[in-house]
Amino acid sequence: MSTAELLKRAAGLFPGEVVTSALVRHLDLPGAGRFALITLDNGLDHTKPTTFGPQSLAGLDAAVDQVEKEAAAGEITGVGITGKPFIFAVGADLKGMEKLKEHQDALAIGKGGHDVFKRLRSLAVPTFAYYNGAAMGGGVEIGLHCSYRTVSSSVPAFSLPEVFLGLVPGWGGCTLLPNLIGADRAVTVIIENSLNQNRQLKGAQAHELGIADALFEAADFLEQSLAWTAAVLKGEIEVIRPEVERGEAWDRAVARGRLIADGKVHGAAPAAYRALDIIAAAKDVDLSRGLDADPLFDLENAALADLVMGGEMRSGVYAFNLVQKRGKRPAGAPEASLARPVSKVGVVGAGLMASQLALLFARRLEVPVVLTDIDQARIDKGVGYVHGEIDKLLAKGRVGQDQANRLKALVTGHLDKATAFGDADFVIEAVFEELGVKQQVFAELEAVVRPDTILATNTSSLSVSEMAGKLEHPERVVGFHFFNPVAVLPLLEIVRGSGTDDASLATAFAVAKKLKKTAVLVKDAPAFVVNRVLTRFMGEIQNIIDEGTPVPVAEKAIEPLGLPMSPLVLLELVGPAIGLHVSQTLHGAFPDRFTVSENLAAVVKAGKRGFYVYDSGTPELDPEVAALLKQGDRVLTEEQVRARVLAAVAQEIGLMLDEGVVAEAQDIDLCLITGAGWPFHLGGITPYLDREGVSERVNGKRFLAPGVASVPV
Repeated sequence: MSTAELLKRAAGLFPGEVVTSALVRHLDLPGAGRFALITLDNGLDHTKPTTFGPQSLAGLDAAVDQVEKEAAAGEITGVGITGKPFIFAVGADLKGMEKLKEHQDALAIGKGGHDVFKRLRSLAVPTFAYYNGAAMGGGVEIGLHCSYRTVSSSVPAFSLPEVFLGLVPGWGGCTLLPNLIGADRAVTVIIENSLNQNRQLKGAQAHELGIADALFEAADFLEQSLAWTAAVLKGEIEVIRPEVERGEAWDRAVARGRLIADGKVHGAAPAAYRALDIIAAAKDVDLSRGLDADPLFDLENAALADLVMGGEMRSGVYAFNLVQKRGKRPAGAPEASLARPVSKVGVVGAGLMASQLALLFARRLEVPVVLTDIDQARIDKGVGYVHGEIDKLLAKGRVGQDQANRLKALVTGHLDKATAFGDADFVIEAVFEELGVKQQVFAELEAVVRPDTILATNTSSLSVSEMAGKLEHPERVVGFHFFNPVAVLPLLEIVRGSGTDDASLATAFAVAKKLKKTAVLVKDAPAFVVNRVLTRFMGEIQNIIDEGTPVPVAEKAIEPLGLPMSPLVLLELVGPAIGLHVSQTLHGAFPDRFTVSENLAAVVKAGKRGFYVYDSGTPELDPEVAALLKQGDRVLTEEQVRARVLAAVAQEIGLMLDEGVVAEAQDIDLCLITGAGWPFHLGGITPYLDREGVSERVNGKRFLAPGVASVPV
């Protein structure tokens, strides 16, 4: 079947494709002859990225037909490809990919993309890619098929994110990138960056890695790129690339990639390993010597088709859509027009969490932020922490000197709450997690702030309604629960108390948006979403250990989920004392399902920071903790542990949805992905429970509709 026939068939499988046109125009390059420039443009504004579906690929194929004839006739000296303003191209049309139901159709999409892109490599004239804006996936790969590449210094996002989404870079990425920049750097881009929450490169980094041959400023990027192109065509500039290391260096790079994949997904997700298999195979196909890349492209096609037909890709796309769409339009949020302006923020407390909050508010809102605490020494330490973090940002080039000076001036401290908060629009408390303490703080605040000042609490598990119950204006109290580290985790659980009004809630969501956080509306229920699910999850592990299952067995049982860390390592990150406190809170609310582990209480009482020591570089059970543990004689297998833990989580999520803690199961997935690092390849917890059949066994029904974030039906 020809490329045109292949793409025509595929077009019928992608209803509603937003077609990207490939527009050809001709330029006269001074001293370098007539040049053809292809511009990728979907006709939408710059917020709507350009993608490649079957019709888009067919349009590009037609454009290549035109320039191929012109090149063969000697009518042009070169071909360039660029994108519309701010966007180069962000890859395949994922909305269409998740609709594919037949392996042969997925195979056709992979082959169709390869067939079109590789024509750029075989033109009779040199080809140039001008990365003028965001470039991801197929957008990066089309440039890899070109002879030369330039990139704008303003490019904000440059990546091959396919492994993050449960795919492989299937249009040349696994084959061409290691041949261009070496296997080790390719592993960084394809595996390491993807599995680190889809880390993006900037334009300058793409140039530094050797993906782009030249870096130009954004203001006149295309003009500079064309002038550079003319110099290359005239022989005035010779692009010399370092020779790619093969042999043992290549093998070490692939081995490093496997270690990264093992550490992140523990073998539970195939995409990274399929990508590494192709990179390994590319070792012996040195494209600089003119060897045929088609056998490797066939491997990419096969891997892409297999993964498109699997649950991982659909889960990854489901998770991606949650973050990119639902996360930006929170379910149940009041009308944004109700929000009140926030021109000054107060923070009660000056400890680590409070100081992190102060830094975030100052950076994102760029308004005065004032901290208070019980003595000047604590305040000075908190303000000093913020100023120190700003100095670190300055040293890394993340902010300039003027901006650093402005940010430091915005963050101050004061002992007197009336002086500090009298004119504040938004005050958040980050004090000790005890209801009486927080009620006292709010009572003191209400006496000194305006009647319309928002009072927010960063509580992780306590009732917002109870905190506000004794106030004269409970309607302006809202839960504003951040996750640690504040600068890293995107989630913000916004909790509506029984008296919270729409204006206060709308203001909270408006602030969250300016903070660039993923806000989810949560009912005022014990421990809200993330801590409730994780406490049930970790509590069941703890129960199983207390009953007699060895710690290594209980921990290893969870590895097939591919979580970023084991339960007890997560407990160490959270802090055993905090974990114990949350379990006590939930035991008080739901004593039939949440227990308080005597072993965990003993660990906390002994002042231990976790169950493990790291003397050998890997976690080993702390002998002092082992001596504290009192276990029964009920020993479970790994399979039994996993089944019991997943059943407990499925039950808890079902109950949370029945209680209306969030609007839908998707919100629980969004919370766990952005607040607990739940892997994208699982699509969140509910798709995983559905795929494994746990949802129906425990609750009698699935959480999601059939086919959502699962294999095609």
